[in-house]
Order: sequence, then C-alpha cells, then structure tokens
Amino acid sequence: MKALEYADKNFDNFVQVLIELLKIPSVSAQSEHKDDMKKCAEFLVDKLRWMGLEPKIFETPGHPVVYAEYINNPQAPTALIYGHYDVQPVDPLELWESPPFEPKIVEDKMYARGSADDKGQIMIHAAAIESFLKTEGSVPINFKIIFEGEEEIQSAHLDTFLEEHKDMLKCDLAIISDTAMFGRDLPALTVSLRGIAIAEIKVVGPNRDLHSGSYGGAVPNPIHELCNIIAKLHDDDHKVTVPGFYDDVVDVADWEREESRKLPFDEKAFLLEVGSKGLVGEKGYTTLERKSARPTLEINGIYGGYSGEGTKTIIPSWAGAKITMRLVPKQDPVKICGLLQKYLTELSPAWVDVQVTTSGGAKPGMVSRENPMMQAAADAIQEGFGKEPLYTREGGSIPIVNVFKEILGVDTILFGFAQPDSNEHSPNEWFDLRDFKRGINSTIHLYKKLAEMKV
Repeated sequence: MKALEYADKNFDNFVQVLIELLKIPSVSAQSEHKDDMKKCAEFLVDKLRWMGLEPKIFETPGHPVVYAEYINNPQAPTALIYGHYDVQPVDPLELWESPPFEPKIVEDKMYARGSADDKGQIMIHAAAIESFLKTEGSVPINFKIIFEGEEEIQSAHLDTFLEEHKDMLKCDLAIISDTAMFGRDLPALTVSLRGIAIAEIKVVGPNRDLHSGSYGGAVPNPIHELCNIIAKLHDDDHKVTVPGFYDDVVDVADWEREESRKLPFDEKAFLLEVGSKGLVGEKGYTTLERKSARPTLEINGIYGGYSGEGTKTIIPSWAGAKITMRLVPKQDPVKICGLLQKYLTELSPAWVDVQVTTSGGAKPGMVSRENPMMQAAADAIQEGFGKEPLYTREGGSIPIVNVFKEILGVDTILFGFAQPDSNEHSPNEWFDLRDFKRGINSTIHLYKKLAEMKV
C-alpha cells in the first residue's frame, strides 16, 4: 500500500513534527500559558493545511478548538477523530530528568510532557492522513477532526461546542487515541470505561474548636464521627454497603474472564510497582477485574482539625472527606450520588450535623467487540502489529465517550498506543516511538477497513 510506504519513508519527518509540537508548553490549567495554547492550536492548523485540508479555529470562552473535515466518498463512513493538544502541568519540576518541553529521545522513547497524552497520539492520525493524501490523493473514509485544548481541565466548553455544531459534526462513529496498550508489544482495544461520581461530606460538631482537656470526653469529635461513618461504607468483603449501589451493574461476562486469563498479568510485579505490602478488593474478583470491571468507592482525602507542626490540643469544630466512585455499565452517576447522599444521612448520629454535596460525574461506557467498527479496529491492529489485540476494560474515565453518544449518537473506538507506565500526568512522561510507528501503520489500516463498512 502506497500510504504505508510513504509512512515508512517519512517516519523521521513525523518524529520531527512531533518534537516541534512537544516544545510548545500548552498547559491548559495555567493562565500564564494562554498564549502557548493559541500557538499550539495554530501549529496544528498550519500542519493540517500543509497536508491539504482546510482547518479552522473555533474560539471558546476558554481555549480554542481546532477543526477540519474531509468529505470525499458518500459510500464510506464518516469518522469523528478526537484528540487534545493541552497537557498537564509539569510540577514537581525537580523530578524531571530532562526539561519537560525540550523533547529528548532515549532508547526509542520520546521524553516530554504530552508525548503520550495526547500529542503523540493525535500525530498518529495526522501522519496516517498525510500518508494517504500525499500518495493516493484521497483518504478512504470521510472524517471530521476535533483537537481540543481543555481535556486536562474537564473539557469545560466542549459539550457546548458539540451542541452548537451538532449538524456540522454529524458522523457514523468516533475514534479516540488517548488510551494505552496492555503492555510491551501487547496492543489492546478498550471495550469498556468506568464512569465516575463525585461527592463530599462535611461533619459539623461544636460551634468552634474546643480545648480537648476541658471538653474532651463530653463533646462529640467530628473527626471521630466522620471516621465512623466512612468505616461503614464497606463490609468485610470490601463490597460497598450503599443500598442499591450494585442494582444496575453489568457484571463481568464469561468471555471477558476468558480474555482476562490470557493477559500476562503478574500480580507480584504489580504489587512491586505500586509499592504496597498487599492487595485488597472485592471478594470473588481478580485484581484485574477489581481495578477495571467492578465499581468502587474511594475516600480521596480527609481534612479538618489541626495538622500543622507540633501539637494543638483541640476537638475540631468540623471535619470533611472527599469521595469518588468509579462506576461500571450501566450505573448512573446522578442516581449513585443520590443513593450515597441518602445512606450517609442515615449513618449520621443525631449529635452532629452532616452536609453532603455532589459535583457531577461521567457515565460509564461499553462497546461490544462484535460491533463492526470494533472488528475493523481489531483487524487493523492485527495488520499494524502482527498480532491480535487484547480486549480490556479501562478502570479510568473518558467522559467525552458518553458525550459523543448522547449528543451525536455515535459509539467510539478507543484506539490507543501509549504504554500503561508512560508517566502520563507525572514527571518524565514518555512515548515509545516504536509504538508511534506501529500506531501510524495500524491507523492507515483502520481507515481502509472502515471504508469497507456499510453505512
């Protein structure tokens, strides 16, 4: 295939373009990088225009959206290709072994902030499109590109953009390359993402901090009461005790358990990696299932009282905790937050006031591996890597998958090529250039395979 030959001959050029993109410190969360965000969007526009597309920038109240479309074949499906050009802050800077915005290649690994998440992966699609346009003069599928600049700050304005441009964005499927493979030389297709529900509890006792010598043993301590409440959120089998929490859960299917047994997961190595003395979790499920296919409730932080240097002998006036729940198909974050709020109120003793607030979330998502587009993706990875992909569930959340489903009515292929230990969001982020190359080849095959689908 001419596109594959072009991609092979021009791979070094693709790497150089990626290096230039990675040099731009497009940190969406920090206002001092606002100009860098605009510069990064303009860089992508220039690249897409050079390829022969007619991209444009859509301004938002935050950072701009880069958009381009290519409609050439009425018989072929139209794919919405999504990615993000914003990156996480680099702190703590002192832990980086090389400057985060001065890309460095060491043993086929590109070290730089954004290399894996998500600049390296959006450039996979740019390279695949270029390879077709520069050799065959056309791309087998129709596509619409969205490269947003706010993914790392919860895509604050993307929902509105999609709603306002729903007609412009009509498509048959979405493709997101912002996920990971299972491991070295182990390509994977993600068939499920967990959702998330967010809550916070505040326990209020006396009207001020009290002297623990004068009042201790008589006045309820909000930290004690908070800990008592939290301790009742799980049973001895590590199941969540919130009534109704599991009512809508889609359990692990037999075929998934068969697939899971094929995965080269080393529990001892995993334990060593996380630096824990042991593993715990819901009874009846493996470690892999617990961290990807089962719902969870986690306490993310506890605050209140005195935690400064030395001792301050008080009974605090109040204490609080932050809670997140990872959800699986078909749990609904609004319903789950309501169940949690009701249960926390029931657990609360009469001698303290308890305030529970919720702050949104994201629904879980699942795509059947029997879906024709998933079959096309699997065949493409087989061609690009020389081996069949593994089918996995992802423990994290990508809210945009459900946004695409709800607003545009389309399912998403999660077609990612990062490694699970690539230090995304951490110092020394890296992207394996061998996966960059195989990702480009797989994407070229994907476009060809999708073009054979009937729409």
